[in-house]
Amino acid sequence: QVQLVEFGGGLVQAGGSLRLSCVASGRTFSLYSMGWFRQAPGKEREFVASITSSGSSTYYTDSVKGRFTISRANAKNTVYLQMNSLKPEDTGIYYCAGTRTRSAQNMGALSSSGGVWGQGTQVTVSS
Repeated sequence: QVQLVEFGGGLVQAGGSLRLSCVASGRTFSLYSMGWFRQAPGKEREFVASITSSGSSTYYTDSVKGRFTISRANAKNTVYLQMNSLKPEDTGIYYCAGTRTRSAQNMGALSSSGGVWGQGTQVTVSS
């Protein structure tokens, strides 16, 4: 089982960009569907984006379509989330997650115990 560590969070003004990275340990990263989730203060964690193990297909929640891009580099055991045109409502803790038991298309329902999760990285977008 891989372990995940996120990097790249920070404070940015509305309209700005950030790139999150999630680095996995282990040699089976390329077998995992990977995704990004976020949790805003006082709200439940929500699905943001996911990508198939090969990187051939990606999925997004409606609120980030056209602004965020998920990608992966299996040779580097890394998945990325490029976030452009950031809005204050994008503020939250962003978590990377991986699973071998769900397709990327169905990662939106991934539970805390149903996959591997990183510790999270804070993203704050000021208005």
